[in-house]
Amino acid sequence: MTLATHRKLLIVAHQPSPNTELLARAALAAAKDPALDSGCSRLLLPGQASAADVLSCDALLLGTTENFGYMAGALKDFFERIYYPCLEHTQGKPYALWVRAGQDGLGAQASVERIITGLGWRAVQPALILRGQWQDEYIDQVRELSLTVAAGVDAGIY
Repeated sequence: MTLATHRKLLIVAHQPSPNTELLARAALAAAKDPALDSGCSRLLLPGQASAADVLSCDALLLGTTENFGYMAGALKDFFERIYYPCLEHTQGKPYALWVRAGQDGLGAQASVERIITGLGWRAVQPALILRGQWQDEYIDQVRELSLTVAAGVDAGIY
């Protein structure tokens, strides 16, 4: 058993619609790609994820919808519950973000990044903003983001 088999990617994704559920499931499937050694990825709804989950993972992949120019309330609730328990223990934690945005997604991205700045986490990929009307290619874009992050976690790069 190698060290890579113990590395964990936590995917926390808000999934209020069939399309956003497709995105989250694509992220998990990519993270569990058989070419990767670890396969220790988990997908949780924001309301299910705890500080213990964040403390025990090696990296996070966050997914949110854009709601009124802000992140989803469910993801904000996640941050409110984990912020202080994780604050002193997760500095430098690698993360990546996708936003499913009906508009420009910039407010949702900025709201997540403000909280993450306080936590001291570091982005390992640019935020992926899926703007406008639904496009099936969004699934492939989230899959690619997830596979990239999971491969980095698996290889011990992050």
